[in-house]
Amino acid sequence: MRLTTLLDTVNQGGSGPWPLTGSTATTDDRQQFDQLLADLIPCRSNDPELWFAEQTAQVEAAKALCRECPLIEGCLAGAIERAEPWGVWGGQVFIGGVVVPTKRGRGRPRKNPVVAA
Repeated sequence: MRLTTLLDTVNQGGSGPWPLTGSTATTDDRQQFDQLLADLIPCRSNDPELWFAEQTAQVEAAKALCRECPLIEGCLAGAIERAEPWGVWGGQVFIGGVVVPTKRGRGRPRKNPVVAA
């Protein structure tokens, strides 16, 4: 679902400032909007720790949930711009501010041995 469609569902019309100013129902509108977002965005409706898990299976579960999110592109772009230190952002794993293909479990040996100098 596009965000403008989401805004249309709460009588915002997809343009202008949010929340509507001068309205007596701005608190209710904001709560309704927040609930709609929570229902659509997996990181708002699931355990937040899942996106920062250590176990590979949990990280893969978070990535799978991200693939269903309507805001995946913006989330990934923002994480790249901020150089997020770690976690799952936009369906990708970040470690040290860099996207990595897969997260390796703790205690596993390095893929490439360290060369002694």
